Amino acid sequence: MALNLTQKIIRDHLLHGELQPGREIGLRIDQTLTQDATGTMAYLQWMAMGLDRVRTGLSVSYVDHNTLQMGFQNPDDHRFLRSVAARYGIIFSAPGTGICHQLHLENFARPGKTLIGSDSHTPTAGGVGCLAMGAGGLSVALAMAGEPYTLPMPKVFRIFLKNRLQGWAGAKDIILHLLGLLTVKGGVGAVLEYCGPGAATLTVPERATIANMGAELGATASIFPSDDQTRQFLASMGRPGDFIALTADPDASYEHTIEIDLGLVEPMVAQPHMPDLVAPLRQLDGLPVDQVAIGSCTNSSYSDLKTTALILQNRHIAPTTDLLISPGSKQVLKLLNRENLINDLLDSGARLLECACGPCIGMGGSPPSCGVSLRTFNRNFEGRSGTQDGRVYLVGPAAAAQAALAGRITDPAAWGDPPRKPVLPDIAPSIRHLFTMPFSPKQAQDVEILFGPNIVPLEDFTPLPDRLDAEILITLGDNITTDHILPGGATVTALRSNLPAISDFVFNRVDPEFVARARKVAAGIIVAGENYGQGSSREHAALGPRHLGVRMVLAKSFARIHKANLINFGILPLVFVDPDDHVRMTTGHRMHLDARTLSAGHDLRMQNEHSGDIRVRCDLTAKELEIIQAGGLLNLVKARQTEKC
Repeated sequence: MALNLTQKIIRDHLLHGELQPGREIGLRIDQTLTQDATGTMAYLQWMAMGLDRVRTGLSVSYVDHNTLQMGFQNPDDHRFLRSVAARYGIIFSAPGTGICHQLHLENFARPGKTLIGSDSHTPTAGGVGCLAMGAGGLSVALAMAGEPYTLPMPKVFRIFLKNRLQGWAGAKDIILHLLGLLTVKGGVGAVLEYCGPGAATLTVPERATIANMGAELGATASIFPSDDQTRQFLASMGRPGDFIALTADPDASYEHTIEIDLGLVEPMVAQPHMPDLVAPLRQLDGLPVDQVAIGSCTNSSYSDLKTTALILQNRHIAPTTDLLISPGSKQVLKLLNRENLINDLLDSGARLLECACGPCIGMGGSPPSCGVSLRTFNRNFEGRSGTQDGRVYLVGPAAAAQAALAGRITDPAAWGDPPRKPVLPDIAPSIRHLFTMPFSPKQAQDVEILFGPNIVPLEDFTPLPDRLDAEILITLGDNITTDHILPGGATVTALRSNLPAISDFVFNRVDPEFVARARKVAAGIIVAGENYGQGSSREHAALGPRHLGVRMVLAKSFARIHKANLINFGILPLVFVDPDDHVRMTTGHRMHLDARTLSAGHDLRMQNEHSGDIRVRCDLTAKELEIIQAGGLLNLVKARQTEKC
């Protein structure tokens, strides 16, 4: 049978299930990655399993999110992560080395491998033909334990690219164009597989930008073939032996095909406050810009920043505009330094920030009140920048640099001729010596795990009762993000290893009374619209509500990773059979569910004391339902370990 590229990799890693879209499959995972905002909790969950050493081919712990050290919390987390890595056979990347996805692409991602990471932008590695997926921290911890990664077999969309980019158009404009076609929920349940003669013209850094922002479409993963572009990239990174050629069979079938003529793509912009609110950049000509930020895991590569430096060369940014630049890795800095391009950035008036996520997650670099911030990042959700009324627009590096010079968005027709596309050198300077490699098993036995007072072990969660009597705590609309549920920023993110403390911030930017209301009832329900939980993979957006007694989320539809996180921690995700019933749900209403009637893939009735019965669907597999009935996946794993003993 002819197979597409996605199916080939899944077939080679399939532990159970079959290649039928929607059917549950279990995959062998070759590599894992964590970052510090999600990693501390993931490793606490890992330690709860009682194993001596990770069982993956490669696992990496990156520190790139919580690098601001304004108090003891973040440094304590970093010390904990370093000691965990040494104890359990994990590579450790210290703060300041770079952003996890850029570093993984440069140093570890390999064609044909499977990778899951506790960050929603893990699919960046699809730029080298790796099947890379974002997941919750518990799923990553289980993969490190050698357990299969379970998910519905994704549909595969064929994104056929023809011709080549012209003028000032770049990779960011391709993915923004696609977001305009599909919307932020258009990729849910699917892998986006890029192919065609246009794909062959794109370098790996360009491919990585596109694969990175597949997360904004809700896609399970995005993947490019492993071809000559991949070969050249891996050779430049000093890893020629990691290359293998991978492509789809010529007559492979797909669920859906989208054709994009790269010659017609023009510079684009995503407007506040969603990545799919796109328009041609020329339509916003003249919009004043207070701040420009270039970087993030989407656009912080050598090629992105060299393009930026060439535009800024011998010029100065507008006096009314701040320019922040976050390089993706120290390798990127070394490459720029070798060509004397850092001087061009500094002499323009730009601020050079640490090699870290920084402003992308509201960790410094917030725009002024009501300010316009033009960013090369991947998300522009309301309040994510740290300024609640900030207006964030998403663009490519060239558009960002031009706006920094002019102090406003300008029509690309006025920019003149673009610089030549940067090409990586035959051999890029390595920074692999900056990683702390795993200790031997014998050395690791003597390592002490170093806890800080802010690191609180995960609490035990109770199983689902036979009868659930609960109160609706909040009613929400469509496209609620994990930033809405549990915001980022320096204050909140420093509490990621302390569930009781961070839970005080659940929905605080949406409904400041939510936490107090939740604490007054024994069990709570969240009601939402379409695509609930889109955005970050942060499992704290499920853990926080669970800590506050939320036992169910009733929505029109769910984002993939967040639904998995709800299940992992014993929160029942149900969907409306009739979406119009959403309007009958009111905060404060009492609802009742006979949990004994729950059956995988079937409908049932719930009682509403105020507006009558409604029909809901248990859109779960038998295994997912078993997890929820046990009170969460960790409970189920521990119970099975006890049975084995």
